[in-house]
Amino acid sequence: MARARRGAGRRRGAGDGGVIRRRALLPLAAAVAGPGRARAVQAGGYGRIACAGSALTETVCALGQGGRLVAVDSSSGFPAAETARLPRIGYYRALPTEGLVSLAPDLVLLSSDAGPPGVIAVLREAGLPIRVIEDGVGPGAAEAKARAVAAAIGVDGERLADAIAADWAALDAPIAALPRPRVLFVLSLSRGAPLVGGRDTHADAAIAAAGGVNCAHEIWSGYRPLAAESAAGLAPDVVLMMQQSLAEAGGVAEVAAAPAIAVTPAGQAGRIIGMDGPYLMNFGPRAAHSRRDLALRLHPGLALPPLPARPWIGG
Repeated sequence: MARARRGAGRRRGAGDGGVIRRRALLPLAAAVAGPGRARAVQAGGYGRIACAGSALTETVCALGQGGRLVAVDSSSGFPAAETARLPRIGYYRALPTEGLVSLAPDLVLLSSDAGPPGVIAVLREAGLPIRVIEDGVGPGAAEAKARAVAAAIGVDGERLADAIAADWAALDAPIAALPRPRVLFVLSLSRGAPLVGGRDTHADAAIAAAGGVNCAHEIWSGYRPLAAESAAGLAPDVVLMMQQSLAEAGGVAEVAAAPAIAVTPAGQAGRIIGMDGPYLMNFGPRAAHSRRDLALRLHPGLALPPLPARPWIGG
């Protein structure tokens, strides 16, 4: 009981701190959200856009509107020519408040996975115009984001959405005819215990789209640590990681030698592959090209039809 009361006290203190922060931000919000800015927003004049979510940033740029960006989150590194010049507003799942408010954007585009919720509430109270874009995965997700972002910023997104859909559809039949290797997605490797993605994850959708079978799909949802004794039963042919996580783990040889990986066919064959995280999993305008690249990595020697050299793929 005493422990519970202490916990409740801590929660009240945290809540009070949130109220204090919101009160502190309101004068700043009033200063940056003046009548002139309100009129511009009502007229659709979104000249200053902040993006939290790499797929949204890429989509704004693919629509030819990168020059309107004034800030992006730390996951938004592509296209480098557009994003390198911009201030960062933190990671989209752990946004701050003060930086965003002080930038005085005309519009904040948020992934539906952005947060924490308390920060989003503060931004709304501060008067920032916010549009939340659904962070979908799998077939149809990238073109849906293209249309939603275009509508939010007041441009036509049909041409981009149609091109993305056509590129994705061009791969459907060739990938459907492939054998389906078993893939284990490792988000991180801490003290030798891999954190592995099951169903309801972006990695699960990316693996399925590229013609693989996520070993953990039927076992759990989200991310869980994997013990060595359980890894052998999953028997992955390939271990897939984000390139940064693979480097942090020490490279292919270190990952293959980790106890939970060494007992698997993937570990024994050294089939550990890394790809850029946002490219692999954000289901933005490069989704079809990422799908093709992952399929080629999962199926060595495979010939797949080339995709058009879209202007939003370079950068």
